Amino acid sequence: MSSDSAPLAGRVALVTGGSRGLGRAVATRLAADGAAVAVNYRRDSGAADEVVAGIAAEGGTAVAYQASVDDEAAVAAMVRRIGEDLGPVDLLVSNAGTASRGTAVADTDEQEYLRLLRVHTLGPLALIRALLPGLRAAERGDVIVVSSAIVETTPAGGAAYTMAKAAMEAAARTLAFEERRHGIRVNVVAPGLVATDMGERLVAASGAPTIADLDARYPFGRVARPEDVAGVVAFLASADADYLTAQRIRVDGGGPGIPIVAAGPA
Repeated sequence: MSSDSAPLAGRVALVTGGSRGLGRAVATRLAADGAAVAVNYRRDSGAADEVVAGIAAEGGTAVAYQASVDDEAAVAAMVRRIGEDLGPVDLLVSNAGTASRGTAVADTDEQEYLRLLRVHTLGPLALIRALLPGLRAAERGDVIVVSSAIVETTPAGGAAYTMAKAAMEAAARTLAFEERRHGIRVNVVAPGLVATDMGERLVAASGAPTIADLDARYPFGRVARPEDVAGVVAFLASADADYLTAQRIRVDGGGPGIPIVAAGPA
């Protein structure tokens, strides 16, 4: 049974890319709201263990799982392990991603497009297919895709990244209509620049100052923080969003303070 203090009690959440940045904030928030959280990571086991330990210290439940989202066999094995440890996943936050190399369309080869598509679109879709039986069987299932505000702004140097994010948004919206009859909600969260390690790299690649130096030039006097995005994710998974699906929520304060390129070094 859920309560006002633990609105997600009884639910099992999987957060991909959950060891750092946005994923870390999302995993921590969902655990604080009562969900048991599977924290997925690709390489940094130490960072994932820190997230799990922090959640446990606050009385929550979390377990770390290693798998690269573009490795379908590893993802399938992870889903099996989560089921054994925590139960079937009924809340997926597809957050894992990677930056593009920031090259112009004229200088970007096919392999770069495919690399980004595998991480941001094809891998997440394989994960969703693996999770669908459990999502369909649950009283309520949620798929929340973390995209990017740059799908609208399409900055120079970001075609591979922008196209991969746009493809996943299109797939998510289609999935929302296909899975309504099974009680599954599918929504997209599209942040602008966020104060994370990746955000700092994007700022550096743009030749701009640090994020701290940009705060005064952004809406409400600051660049978005990971907790801002995590709060929107938590809302979409809550009973208050019970009648929301196929929605895209942009988390950028209403628009960027200054333009930032789409991607820095991968």
